[in-house]
Amino acid sequence: MQPPPPAANRHQLHSSLAVSDQPSSLPSSSNSRASASGPPDNAMMRLLTILAAAMPACLAITPFSLHPIPRIHAQREASLTAATLNATQRPSYNFSVPIDHFHNDTRYEPHADGTFPLRYWIDDTHYRPGGPVIMIGSGELTSVLRLPYIEQGIGKILAEATGGLAVLLEHRYYGSSYPVPDLSPLNMRFLSTEQALADTAYFVRHIRYPGLEHLNLTSHTTPYIFYGGSYAGAFAALLRKIYPDDFAGAISGSGVPQVIDDWWAYLEAARHFVHPSCVNASAAVTVIFDAVLLGDDRDAVRTVKRWFQLEDLLDDDFAYTLHWGLMSLQATHWDPDIDEADLAQYCAAITSPVPWYASTRTLGPEVRRILRLAGHNEDQDGMEAMLLNFIGATRKTIAQLQTCEQDNLLGQHCLSKRGAIDDESIPQGMLRPWTYQTCTQWAYFVTGTGTPDGVAPLMSRLVTYEYATMWCPDVFKIPAKPDMDSINKYGGFNFSHSRLAFVDGEHDPWRQAGVHALGHNEDRESTTDEPFLLVEGGVHHWDQFGSKSDARSSWVAPENVQLVQQEEVRFVKAWLKEWHEERGVTKEEDFGLEL
Repeated sequence: MQPPPPAANRHQLHSSLAVSDQPSSLPSSSNSRASASGPPDNAMMRLLTILAAAMPACLAITPFSLHPIPRIHAQREASLTAATLNATQRPSYNFSVPIDHFHNDTRYEPHADGTFPLRYWIDDTHYRPGGPVIMIGSGELTSVLRLPYIEQGIGKILAEATGGLAVLLEHRYYGSSYPVPDLSPLNMRFLSTEQALADTAYFVRHIRYPGLEHLNLTSHTTPYIFYGGSYAGAFAALLRKIYPDDFAGAISGSGVPQVIDDWWAYLEAARHFVHPSCVNASAAVTVIFDAVLLGDDRDAVRTVKRWFQLEDLLDDDFAYTLHWGLMSLQATHWDPDIDEADLAQYCAAITSPVPWYASTRTLGPEVRRILRLAGHNEDQDGMEAMLLNFIGATRKTIAQLQTCEQDNLLGQHCLSKRGAIDDESIPQGMLRPWTYQTCTQWAYFVTGTGTPDGVAPLMSRLVTYEYATMWCPDVFKIPAKPDMDSINKYGGFNFSHSRLAFVDGEHDPWRQAGVHALGHNEDRESTTDEPFLLVEGGVHHWDQFGSKSDARSSWVAPENVQLVQQEEVRFVKAWLKEWHEERGVTKEEDFGLEL
């Protein structure tokens, strides 16, 4: 059901029941209900949070068509997942859901009749009889690394405010929730957003939570509020629109309901919100390297590759590797344990008027020759310092990332995109399954060639659409473009539904794929029924993160984040009141009835 069209003024905030399976074999101090669903002790909680936070914020729905150094990404995800699992005292559980919900859809042929275990966690610390279920969707990442969202983040905040049960639910094909024995191209066919949405609806209709088996907490009797961030934010919006009877409300944090094929605009947030001196220097560096790589002087190409000891990398892989600077905007965060310094260090280096790195001083003559080749015959002093500092900063980054231990690769062979997601075994990280989702439905292929004429390029023009999409035909044998209409038909930039909130970050690179995209919905009003909130200075779903119990100084969530979270509590309470009134019940205790 579509609500009435929104009014004026964007609002920006400033300052038969199945039985659940046995728990997974994770470390646990006891089998009591308290240890199963209550919080771990403070010291363990802080270790767990730091481990999970060590996963860069940029790993969430990073455009993998252009992920800098994908093998390193996979290696880091695997090591942090293992460390977090070793640290947590909270067991996970599995619930059986159908492998194939749509036997009439030819996309999923040959069909399957079986079930598979969908992993989840619960926290009943704040639950009171009659309270809602606050469900956090893990999206395109293992749920292990989303645990802080129910320990201290938005899941805890909403559960504490409403007497709710916090639930963290994994997405099929991620973490340990696999419906197939491997990730061969044929076995990827059951990975679609529609199947995952149906998993979630099936779960809430049939679940019996461990330790609360005496209560009927299915969606038939209990209001469910779903929160998702990034891809899971779009998932939350779709869930509320497609399954409105099962979800009383949903919050889309940095959601991306508008699928875009050529996603050149990913770096437009940097153009608008990173300091102009850094943006201009980045554009200048891009033009210089493109002049060399797209030119006819192969000796000059060998020279610039030799600066980084990457002579054997193909030109497109080389250009791809150099674009780590502005791409790191997504990894900036208000929490010092999560915030990454890459962007600040990069900008400080390339905007300095003097060379920083002693190790690049001998490159002066070569740099001046390359500048002349790129058309810079005057003002070489400032350009020379900029390029020398770019070389030094990029060398440092590459040196930190240049060992792919899991693939037994060293040096530049680790940096190539080619062959990076060929592994079909399970379990594995998010890289292969999310890439498949981009090839089939979600796109977001970041390119340099898509940059409009007259716009200073922030991405190399060697990063073509063919390069960005190479994994689709090479790995998955998918020649066609993604079925973007399967998502966009629900609303895209104008996505709207009752009791559905959109909360976005002002500086988020993914803002351009959502309802707060620049140039869209500038007069859309925020209401209790359809909150429309923009976090001032915020980046990627900042509101999903909460302060730790012992937080001090800048570890405490800033005012702009706290104001949004307070507003989320307010409208969720209003939604729950409305949900009960629709059913003719005013006492929440009449729900969650004992069986």
